[in-house]
Amino acid sequence: MKLIGMLDSPYVRRVAISLKCLDLPFEHAAVSVFSTFEQFQKINPVVKAPTLVCDNGKVLMDSTLILDYLEALAGPQRSLMPADLEPRISALRVIGLALAACEKSVQIVYEKQLRPADKQHAPWLERVGGQLQAAYRELEQELHKRPLPQDGQLDQAGITLAVAWGFTQMMVADQLDASQFPKVQAFSAYAEQLPAFLSTPAI
Repeated sequence: MKLIGMLDSPYVRRVAISLKCLDLPFEHAAVSVFSTFEQFQKINPVVKAPTLVCDNGKVLMDSTLILDYLEALAGPQRSLMPADLEPRISALRVIGLALAACEKSVQIVYEKQLRPADKQHAPWLERVGGQLQAAYRELEQELHKRPLPQDGQLDQAGITLAVAWGFTQMMVADQLDASQFPKVQAFSAYAEQLPAFLSTPAI
């Protein structure tokens, strides 16, 4: 398998770390949707990161859909998702909130870095910033109710949360007061010191 995309994308990093946690061998090609657009287009005409080229040549995209395939490939014994319903609902809740935080962070980055300053829309930035804050407030509450394990193992909820927080802090840290989210911050700091994260830096 070959994973296409830059690790500064939270979605690409999420898949790369998950591949390692699932113990699935893969090759990573750091191809950018911006600086190497035409090269990416030859692999996936849609130019969407992450892209996964499967062993049979099929091309998949979207981190959640790629992870669905990887879970099936790894089998239930190595799954990063709880099998029982209630823990699975809790995991899906955390994953959904973390992906929302990723999405809002990306929207702010695009608005501020890709759109000329005189074209930026302040009400839109305020709205998206509020949604980003709300996502992390909800995540903080989820971790208060049901802490994620810190036993040296990672599940998909933990991977996605830590990747999201890392991306937000790297790209739009000025949008949040990190001290308001101590549980999110503490878990992310823990995850970033694990081998799967250390070997997959967001660069």
